Amino acid sequence: MTKINKYKKKDGSTAYMFQTYIGINPKTGKPRKTTRRGFATKQEAKIALARLQVHSKNPDFILDSNKTFKEVSEMWLEQYKNTVKASTYTVQKVALKKHILPLFEKIPINKITIPYCQKQVNHWFSYYKKYSNLISITTSIFQYAINVRLLTTNPMAGVIRPKKQQAIDEDEYQAVYYNRLQLQEFLDIVKNEYPDPLYLMFRILAFTGLRKGELQALRWKDIDFANGTLSVKQTLATVENWQLIFQPPKTRKSVRTMSIDNETLKLIRQWKVRQKEFLFKFGITHFEMDQLLFSSPENKPLYLDYLNHNLSKIIKEHNLEKMTVHGFRHTHCSLLFESGATIKEVQERMGHTDIKTTMNVYAHVTDRKREETADKFASFMQG
Repeated sequence: MTKINKYKKKDGSTAYMFQTYIGINPKTGKPRKTTRRGFATKQEAKIALARLQVHSKNPDFILDSNKTFKEVSEMWLEQYKNTVKASTYTVQKVALKKHILPLFEKIPINKITIPYCQKQVNHWFSYYKKYSNLISITTSIFQYAINVRLLTTNPMAGVIRPKKQQAIDEDEYQAVYYNRLQLQEFLDIVKNEYPDPLYLMFRILAFTGLRKGELQALRWKDIDFANGTLSVKQTLATVENWQLIFQPPKTRKSVRTMSIDNETLKLIRQWKVRQKEFLFKFGITHFEMDQLLFSSPENKPLYLDYLNHNLSKIIKEHNLEKMTVHGFRHTHCSLLFESGATIKEVQERMGHTDIKTTMNVYAHVTDRKREETADKFASFMQG
């Protein structure tokens, strides 16, 4: 019968361990033994022992693999990259390298305990806003280890997820946005003081709610002048080594066709003429419908932070309210509600998959209207 022993760790704390025989290795014909340690309680060790004895009867079970967490994570990445967009893969690979591997990489995958995982989860929670994503990545790596018979249980399944306590006065919706007058002021400044095609790019963002990558991926075939519509079919994204790629939009709902106001449509038509002249100066004489609306002098996609850099410059030079490129999307969504659009209309135009996203903006707008009620009443009483 396997005995569970108590021992002292290097830090002076008490833990439990066991060594057990689990049969003959069918490949080598030799007895198999394993040692497991680091359990916080004797009961925890008993449960692990029972599970180990059950799982070890599976001929596919691999015992005491020497593979480290980093080695398994590399195996997982090879499979993961075939399941997501290239840009998502790049983002998750960076998160793994920067936040997870420094804490786990050198530890054998089957030596990582629940208490150790809990400690790292608490650490992520203390400094990283998207800590839940780190938990998901780590959980997926352990699950992959189970799938390939390197583990029997997932230690991340036993952790308690910390939860941020929302302050009483904290707004649920705090996105940066411009009101109608601020937007008009901004667009007037860009129109009068900055070169093509900045004004048109910011106007399209503000009047359609497109995401930055969707705007920079637009081609002339996506503009229907006859029907006055714009179609979103792809987005521009970056992958490893800052390489630019075109890929499907963020979600299925993001693939959409929307109406464009007449003034914006007129500006787009005018830009088409000027772009042809501009490209001709650089020796590009053949204009295809696959041509990007906005491109570099070399007729390549503009770098993804093109608008970010120009927006920062404009705000600084004119001492304007803080704003982000994505904020024009929130601005459009907010002003749609103020103009009387329905929740369903806004959801479809913005390409929101989850109605909650649309409702958050709606609640934000109605709260602001509610705050204006008292001022309206006071103005009325004052005649």
